[in-house]
Amino acid sequence: MPTAHSPSVRGRQLINELKRLREGAQLTQAEVAEHLDWHPTKVFRIETGRTTPHPNDVRALLDLFGVTDQGERDGLLQLTRNARKRGWWYAYRDILPSQYQVYIGLESEATSIRSFELAAVNGLLQTEDYARALMASGPQELDTEEIERRVEVRMTRQKILGKSDRPQLWVILDEAVLRRPVGGPDVLRAQLSCLLEASEQAKTTIQVIPFKVGGHPGMIGPFTLLNFPEPSDLDIVYMETIAGNLYVEESDEVGHYATAFDHLRAEALSVRETRDMLNAVMHELE
Repeated sequence: MPTAHSPSVRGRQLINELKRLREGAQLTQAEVAEHLDWHPTKVFRIETGRTTPHPNDVRALLDLFGVTDQGERDGLLQLTRNARKRGWWYAYRDILPSQYQVYIGLESEATSIRSFELAAVNGLLQTEDYARALMASGPQELDTEEIERRVEVRMTRQKILGKSDRPQLWVILDEAVLRRPVGGPDVLRAQLSCLLEASEQAKTTIQVIPFKVGGHPGMIGPFTLLNFPEPSDLDIVYMETIAGNLYVEESDEVGHYATAFDHLRAEALSVRETRDMLNAVMHELE
């Protein structure tokens, strides 16, 4: 069985394997629950990631699905134990929505992160002051302590870009991101300088879509595409909304976002032109 460092990724692998085995046994979720004398919604909660099953639950499922190969059973049980472990972000569970905790886990194991941002800098590239100002002006009324802890989470997330096996990061920004003085001119200037520095790093690509382009596919809103190393780990799209975080996992739908990103990349300024614009806006703020 494949292994991964993030409980979120391991949980996703486990869900995929259990769904595959259930469908192979030609059983519905309701039939599984009936056979095992479980609550009718238990299998649904397991297969949607709302509940991480106990190893004893997985043993019962494997017995029901007719899985007798000891190597496969051992691999799935180990995957179950790993999925129940806690990532570093668990310490912040009191301030982080569960869906956002899942995203951090997935992001930490992605091999490629492609992001389009319409109004703000991507979290992996934000400075502390910019992140702090962004959270203070957000839709939630957060006290100072909670803001500081969330900033700490954001800065810790950025450590994945310092790993030897760091992901490829490709960020496309609408020009509005460069013009909106989040935190004031000084904070924005420092943020633009950070973007300029990041754009010169290996495995980081930053492009800007200028206003002169007019309408573009990203005007419907920001989104992030995550790709993973294991073939069994399907790509996903992540979007943040005021009401909650959304995930898109169906391959056809993910494909639509991948196509949209390709169009955005084609319409954006080149890397060199983007650096020129970053420098120009920084000078305007002096």
